[in-house]
Amino acid sequence: MARDGKSSDVTYHSSRSTPEQHFAKSGAQSIAQLLNCSCISQLPTAMSVSSTSTSISTYPSGLDPIAFPPTPMSISDLTSIPSSSSSPLASSAGPTEAVLFSSGNPRIEETRGIMHLYRDITPSSTSTTSSSSVILPIGRKPLVCVLAVPNHMTYADFCKFCGAFIQHMLEMRIVRIDGVDEQYSVIIRFDEQSFTDDFYKHFNRKRFSSLEEDICCVRYTVDVHQTESIERAQSSVSSSADCPVCLERLDQDKDSGGILTTICNHSFHCSCISKWTDSSCPVCRYCQQQAESTCSICGQSENLWLCVICGFVGCGRYKEGHAVRHWKETQHCYSLELETQRVWDYVGDNYVHRLIQSKTDGKLVELSGDQQDEINRTCECDEDLSEALLNSKVGAIVEEYNNLLTSQLENQRKHFESLLLEIKEGNDKEIDEAVEKALHAKLPKLQMKLNKAIEEKTFLQEINKNLLENQEMWEEKIRKAEKREQISTRLKDLKIKQLEDQLSALIAQIENVTNDDGHTDSADDTGETSGKRGGK
Repeated sequence: MARDGKSSDVTYHSSRSTPEQHFAKSGAQSIAQLLNCSCISQLPTAMSVSSTSTSISTYPSGLDPIAFPPTPMSISDLTSIPSSSSSPLASSAGPTEAVLFSSGNPRIEETRGIMHLYRDITPSSTSTTSSSSVILPIGRKPLVCVLAVPNHMTYADFCKFCGAFIQHMLEMRIVRIDGVDEQYSVIIRFDEQSFTDDFYKHFNRKRFSSLEEDICCVRYTVDVHQTESIERAQSSVSSSADCPVCLERLDQDKDSGGILTTICNHSFHCSCISKWTDSSCPVCRYCQQQAESTCSICGQSENLWLCVICGFVGCGRYKEGHAVRHWKETQHCYSLELETQRVWDYVGDNYVHRLIQSKTDGKLVELSGDQQDEINRTCECDEDLSEALLNSKVGAIVEEYNNLLTSQLENQRKHFESLLLEIKEGNDKEIDEAVEKALHAKLPKLQMKLNKAIEEKTFLQEINKNLLENQEMWEEKIRKAEKREQISTRLKDLKIKQLEDQLSALIAQIENVTNDDGHTDSADDTGETSGKRGGK
């Protein structure tokens, strides 16, 4: 027999063994051991189920921000990671534990699943030593689970507790661990493994606050599986791919700090939910921590009435009558009975609400003063007609609410877009004014520089004109000097030539004279020689 969940792709088949039956033996004690950092080694071994019994959805690589992706996977893949230390893979990847979790508003829908966590194999003494001695499992992924977060710690407080690591978180999903009350857990997927390791070293076994004893238990997560999705009532808020706060698309970027999915399966940007100081969901107002209501004066916890005007909680007339006294003092005539959710009018002395929810079957039935018994009898006699009528009314109310919510969100989007446009126009105007002011401030200096440059230009032009005139005059003088030089050179050459001719003639004359004197001397010497010879 198959059971259809919220998604048509998620199907369950009956078998002899289910994950819920397997974990029923461990009970709350195993969960408490899982959350206790000091006795984490005492955890039971992971589940071992037949590989042909169940078909579930899984997403080992991460979490979907809107809903679990319906990727079919057999139970053999779910238990493929060994949980015993005797297995070869267990020695390299470390022992793992399978933990049941759930999410969603139990009145509307509930999603159940299993996640496999690495055990904390770091010795307890390392809490006082440096982070370099922390033992990290081999084959780990950028996926961790923060266990045992107290319910009084809001989403904004947790984002503040994570500090600078919030910028490196792609997704955060709030879940409930089965068997653990007053606490919730957070599945976190990082963008890089290094930031995952730093987060584990920094926050594991660290107190959430110096005033509390609660300790942050961080575990590396092997994978996360969805096993069941139950829809108990139709949700009045349709799912959307946009953030309900800023109306921007839910994208995984570092500017917005990733996506956070609350316990009721509503997704927001981490930067948007970090500004929400309330512990309830901004969309459906669901709060996991249901505080017990008491009388604001005497502390009674029974027969309580809530003033719908100011929210004052007082006991009924069968106790101390503080609710009636509040009406007499403030004239707030409408009061809601917390046990039956009925509205009482002190002035008319009767109930004034239209519909109430039946405790037996959860159906909505109409209640109107003295006609209560008659209407109840009518509902008993014609239950099908009454149910059809009420369903039509509820459907109309849901449709009207959805239309109203859509229109309000559209108006809100237009309002914020107009605000952004005004801010942009204001910024552009301020920028233009700043630029104009800067230009006006620089204008006198630039004008002074321009005047100085013009004066220098005029001065240089006059100098250039004078130089050009002087150049022409000097060129004329140079031409005349060259001409005179040429004439002088010719005269010198002519004179030199004449002197050379005279010198040549003079040399020739001297040579002739020298030759004549030589011949005369030779003749005289010859005559003397002859006379000497004749005398002898």
